[in-house]
Amino acid sequence: MDVKYIKGVGPIRAELLNKELGIRTVGDLLYHFPYRYIDRTEIHSIAQLMEDMPYVQLKGQIFDIVTEGEGRKKRLRASFSDGTGWIDLVWFNQIKSIEKGLKYDKNYLLLGKPVMWNGRFSIAHPDIEDADKVNAKDGTLQALYHTTDRMKKSALGSKQLQDIISSALDIGNISLEDFLPSQLVKQHELMSLDLAIRTLHRPTSAALLAKATNRMKFEELFLLQLQLLKTANANSKKNIGLKCERIGDYFYSFFYNYLPFSLTDAQKRVIREIRADMRGPYQMNRLLQGDVGSGKTIVALLTCLIAIDNGYQTTIMAPTEILAEQHYSLISPLVKGLEINVALLTGNVKGAKRKEILSQLKGGTLNILIGTHALIEPKVEFKNLGIAIIDEQHRFGVKQRAMLWSKNVCPPHILVMTATPIPRTLAMTVYGDLDVSIIDELPPGRQPVTTLHYHEMDRQKLFEGIHYQLSMGVQVYFVYPLIAESEKIDLKNLEEGYINLQEVFSEYKIGKVHGKMLPAEKDEVMNDFKNGNYQILVSTTVIEVGVNVPNAAVMVIENAERFGLSQLHQLRGRVGRGNLKSYCILMTKDKLSENTKRRIQVMTETTDGFIIAEEDMRLRGPGDIDGTQQSGLPINLKIAHLIKDVNIMEKARNAAKQILQADPQYNLSANSMLWKRLNEIKKDAVFSDIS
Repeated sequence: MDVKYIKGVGPIRAELLNKELGIRTVGDLLYHFPYRYIDRTEIHSIAQLMEDMPYVQLKGQIFDIVTEGEGRKKRLRASFSDGTGWIDLVWFNQIKSIEKGLKYDKNYLLLGKPVMWNGRFSIAHPDIEDADKVNAKDGTLQALYHTTDRMKKSALGSKQLQDIISSALDIGNISLEDFLPSQLVKQHELMSLDLAIRTLHRPTSAALLAKATNRMKFEELFLLQLQLLKTANANSKKNIGLKCERIGDYFYSFFYNYLPFSLTDAQKRVIREIRADMRGPYQMNRLLQGDVGSGKTIVALLTCLIAIDNGYQTTIMAPTEILAEQHYSLISPLVKGLEINVALLTGNVKGAKRKEILSQLKGGTLNILIGTHALIEPKVEFKNLGIAIIDEQHRFGVKQRAMLWSKNVCPPHILVMTATPIPRTLAMTVYGDLDVSIIDELPPGRQPVTTLHYHEMDRQKLFEGIHYQLSMGVQVYFVYPLIAESEKIDLKNLEEGYINLQEVFSEYKIGKVHGKMLPAEKDEVMNDFKNGNYQILVSTTVIEVGVNVPNAAVMVIENAERFGLSQLHQLRGRVGRGNLKSYCILMTKDKLSENTKRRIQVMTETTDGFIIAEEDMRLRGPGDIDGTQQSGLPINLKIAHLIKDVNIMEKARNAAKQILQADPQYNLSANSMLWKRLNEIKKDAVFSDIS
């Protein structure tokens, strides 16, 4: 049923609901869940009000009503008292209709968020009702709904939306038939769909509300995992893989004779997982997560050796020339004694050298090719590519990766790597069509980076410490934010910082690198810094993924309050690459919000990237993790949370596996409504009609 036929909607409001919230049908409306609830049994007094209180309920009378200001600044203000104090009520929209409905001789029950303004509390656009009528209402918990500014200006706020949803629930022929298999509902002790929907919008007790919320969270996460597992199954069946059944001389010789250190248990576990994939009948599609410095490159090399032992060529693609060169400089000397042919192909490799590499590649005598985007050019032809390893994979587009995968008649195995820490549960979801391996321990002996928080008032103390470190021969990063919305301002800040540092540290050479420079210019500056030609490097976040500089043991991050936790951690990973005691200094303004204080505190308390990623998501939601927003999932989550509901997620994933194992062809009659619903759900999460 079209939502316009619901009492209180009509064509104009229906169009507004569609444009603002994507609500077109009654089904969409009923799946627009409250974001919180207010206990209407608790009534505060004005004398009890404090700053930072959430929504409160007050009971009293209006004593003064005035219209102030002109034009856009026009507002309606009323004085409200309950006998213990006074508070201002303010309205900026629908002023005439609101003023007409207000009475001096009536007891009102109002709901709103108190804000201190000029020494007195005020509430903007409160929900205000006749106290006697509210007391007669069923239930004690009032649902609050997300609306937009445009909706509020059209008198379609949370209260009006609640009334519309209530009207929809009262329609006699509305049927909320459960699409989850009855056995699944029974096994997990889930509330029925009909009761859960009605309870979420009209809760009568906290206990029933908890059960209803659990049901709908399970439903969302179950459908999400079901879709992801279906995709993963389809991918695994679609591509026949190149079997790498043997571990041969190259792998064993390197492992026992040339590997300069012992592998961590985490590295060994990941290699076993990769080995199991490569010996199977299907193409490997695996994500390798590992914190900065955890040893992903060695795992990548050992993976290449497995392929080479089975007669295949290998390639490693990096997002920048400097990172590709870094991989080459690490791998090439390690395999020198194995008579393995390793080459580097970037935009800087030209002429006879380039022709030689392409010839060896096509002829099959080149074993490992390391490079950048140059690898996907049409002229780059492999004889028998067995595995493609993609570093920092989110920096490449899907089409670019697909071009690399098509370099062989039979698709090569795929290993994508990232140093961006992603919580295991989120990785399981965001990369649901990939198998996930995680290196969750650092090599022994690596010194942790000490992270300190300095305020702007501490800058002189900072400079004194930097002078000391420089005098000891240590190199230093100064990192400035460069955010798209204010690039001109941020770039100016970097330039001003660069000039200021030249004055403060005049006896030292200072380099500068930022995203507005040409790639060749950036690489030149980074190489000069690596070679010790600069003692200080002033940079934006372009160094987030970059070259190893073991002598760079101090990083100062300016305006650290403007960075997310995961990005701060990535930046911090640029220091502590050698055996020097390393420091990361987070510089912020003197006054910070509570959320920012918590972020800074987390950074100073731990260097564990996965703990940081978990906390990052708790503070700001899933957001844009590794370039993948929550809205990029096959099903948008309206009530479930990928991190907070991890326990429900695991149950939902296991349930989805059981369904797919029992019904691999999607044709069991007991699951017919389930498959129908799954097919109805689009990426924009607009549900089909419930009739």
